[in-house]
Amino acid sequence: MQNKKLKWKSDFEKSVIIDNFINRGWIKSQEKEEESTDWNVYWATVWNVRNIFNPKNGFRLNDQQIINHFPNHYELTRKDCMVKNLKRFKREQDKEALEMLNFDFLPTTYIFPGEYSLFVEEFHRNPNQTWIVKPAARSQGKGIFLLRKIQQLKKISGTSVTSNMTQLNLASKENYVVSRYIDNPLLIGGKKFDLRMYVLVTNYKPLKVWIYNKGFGRFCNEQYTTDVAEIENMFVHLTNVAIQQYSDKYSQKHGGKYSIDALKLYVESAYGTDALQRMMDDIHNIMLTSLKSVQAVIQNDKHCFEMYGYDILLDSNLKPWLIEINASPSLTTTTPVDKNLKMNLINDVYNIVLPNDDFSDSESKQQTTNKVGGFTLLYDENLDPNIRKTQKRQSVKIWK
Repeated sequence: MQNKKLKWKSDFEKSVIIDNFINRGWIKSQEKEEESTDWNVYWATVWNVRNIFNPKNGFRLNDQQIINHFPNHYELTRKDCMVKNLKRFKREQDKEALEMLNFDFLPTTYIFPGEYSLFVEEFHRNPNQTWIVKPAARSQGKGIFLLRKIQQLKKISGTSVTSNMTQLNLASKENYVVSRYIDNPLLIGGKKFDLRMYVLVTNYKPLKVWIYNKGFGRFCNEQYTTDVAEIENMFVHLTNVAIQQYSDKYSQKHGGKYSIDALKLYVESAYGTDALQRMMDDIHNIMLTSLKSVQAVIQNDKHCFEMYGYDILLDSNLKPWLIEINASPSLTTTTPVDKNLKMNLINDVYNIVLPNDDFSDSESKQQTTNKVGGFTLLYDENLDPNIRKTQKRQSVKIWK
């Protein structure tokens, strides 16, 4: 396959994907049908991946094909599934005492409608707590709101809601996750932000994880406040660019994004090197623990890889909290810096999963290197446990 031009297919008209394929000299598949199989490399939507792996279709990927999602990726990237799997994994770890892992990165969270009664009990125990309500399967901040009163749940039920209800009947039959709102976020310039970081998984069994050394902070346009009068002002509370771009204060120049390097420098200068190291170790723990939580349920396939977009919030104590994990992190570019980052990101992904554009070489090269472009190997289950401990201690060097 080495001397043959690879054929590519993409469901997205994103320049950072298509330009990468063209730069490699790959040829666009000429088959127009959605179910075409004349391709070697496919950057697909999660829906089309589900179709491809549907047993009813009778289609099997061959040894010269690779695709950008695992069959049931949603076990980690759908909000309610992520919460369910993390809670299950914690119960298993507590029961078996198999491995000492830190799970203290997920805010108190309930899945609606199943855990509505549990939420009501917690709500009454802490009546002054603010909660954030999110549709389980939507993205870009759609349908999210902050909650201070039980009656606000009528926004998702379409009917009146009372605190005496033992069950919430959602007219939309849509699942929601309701989490304790982190109301003491780390602020820079008085504004709330979160981190978008990229993680590449090339294999789940055994688990192999790469972390990208670039990323960015996504900033709100309005000054942060806990004033109840601003509870519905999403320009104060939600960092999603899809929302912030409609603010009058949105800047086309920087898109509300600041590099990980700049944010790291701020933390180090304001809090010290040790604090930065602890913060990064905690973030790496979030990534590994969340991936391990689905390792047993993900359908591992040698034709698949997954590039996740992790959204992480830092509180005023530099404690990182997991907000969500994206299966299709946005590849839309809003600034030249943004485009450069994402062009390099996709290029480095394929340098790992398809080194030298050659299927026969990919496995051997992945086993002999721990750094490719902007990616550094964060975890390899095949490594000797002692090597893995050393690797974990040195992981913060990724950010130096």
